[in-house]
Amino acid sequence: MKYQIKQKILSFGDDFNILDEYGNKRYYVKGKVFALGDKLRIYDENGKERVYIEQKLFRFLPEYSIYMDNQYVAKVKKEFTFFRPKFDIDSNQGKYSIEGDFFGYDFRIKKDGRVVAFVSKSFFSIRDTYGVEIDDKENQALIIALVIIIDQVLHDDNHNNN
Repeated sequence: MKYQIKQKILSFGDDFNILDEYGNKRYYVKGKVFALGDKLRIYDENGKERVYIEQKLFRFLPEYSIYMDNQYVAKVKKEFTFFRPKFDIDSNQGKYSIEGDFFGYDFRIKKDGRVVAFVSKSFFSIRDTYGVEIDDKENQALIIALVIIIDQVLHDDNHNNN
């Protein structure tokens, strides 16, 4: 399935919709404005909370935990590198890795060595929108959470502890 996501998603106080390729609202993201660290909740089109994302404070590099149904699912941590961004993803859902051009919104998410999602600005011609195409067999909300965290770490100037 393909989704449309705004560039620089997590500006101060943003709540936003994630649309499918036909413009239908599929997810809603709500951020906590006056919290230490980023705290986000992803709801499905029926208003059910699907994902909770929490930034860990006082870390040298950005680190986020992902919860689904009040259960820990994954930790995403930016690794220290000089040239290309790299992320360590520890998940109980499989071994995830990310490769490609993060800054140009042209990268792939792999699970257990198999590509499960493509992220690209070329999917949509709208200036501040990029596309995410996710394998239908994958947990859509979890993959969207990974993409949101990458966007937050690499493209948002409003980090709370960076």
